[in-house]
Amino acid sequence: MNPLIEYAVVIPARFESQRLPGKALLDIAGKPLLQHVWECAVQSSATQVIIATDHADIMTAAQGFGAEVIMTSAKHASGSDRIAECVAKLNWSDDQLVVNLQGDEPLMPPECLAQVARLLSTDAVADAASLYWPIENEDELTDPNTVKVVLNQLGHALMFSRSPIPFSRQFASISKALDSGIKWRRHLGLYAYRAASLRKFTDTAPTPLERTEHLEQLRYLETGGRIVLEQACEYIPAGVDSRDDLDRIKNLMSKRL
Repeated sequence: MNPLIEYAVVIPARFESQRLPGKALLDIAGKPLLQHVWECAVQSSATQVIIATDHADIMTAAQGFGAEVIMTSAKHASGSDRIAECVAKLNWSDDQLVVNLQGDEPLMPPECLAQVARLLSTDAVADAASLYWPIENEDELTDPNTVKVVLNQLGHALMFSRSPIPFSRQFASISKALDSGIKWRRHLGLYAYRAASLRKFTDTAPTPLERTEHLEQLRYLETGGRIVLEQACEYIPAGVDSRDDLDRIKNLMSKRL
């Protein structure tokens, strides 16, 4: 039996979204998208679940379904920055384990939240922990919206990229490489960090690789940090980034009801 790990979940939820403005409040099966995310979190073993937002409408809606809410600045560039402000306002200790659950992940398995917190707790040196899932088709491998990760033999991230990494020179096509048993991994955007490492991360300026790939986790690697990963204990469906994603999630949830 796995030991109980104490951790908090913070859900960053901003109102503005380039492709789906106000998506946190869009209706799915009679509830706001954000409520589904929060319900996933409260079903986990987290000791505390907080929504960190920049908008009064989100705060009102979240309080309406019983969530604890912290108001944060509307100027934050990322969810990590928003969570860092939340951590500072709550005056959490440096060793507090914090899980970053993005506000557009309504189908997140609660067990994965505990998994990523536990993974970080077993590595005293790691700055962050995250999860991956095997890539098994060419469309996913070549999709720039699918972030790929390469690991060393200890499970530490070597590189994240929107490109298909590792690149295989020995096969004429990606499909043949996939058939050969070469392992590609899709990075899942679920993180755990200690409050101290999160504070250090958000106090550091964005780095060249991060700006090139638009992947903030590369800031850890470029500054000598460590991210430890393992395969998710359950499949995590993609979140909601577009209207098509919203329709897909609605369809999946309708089958569960």
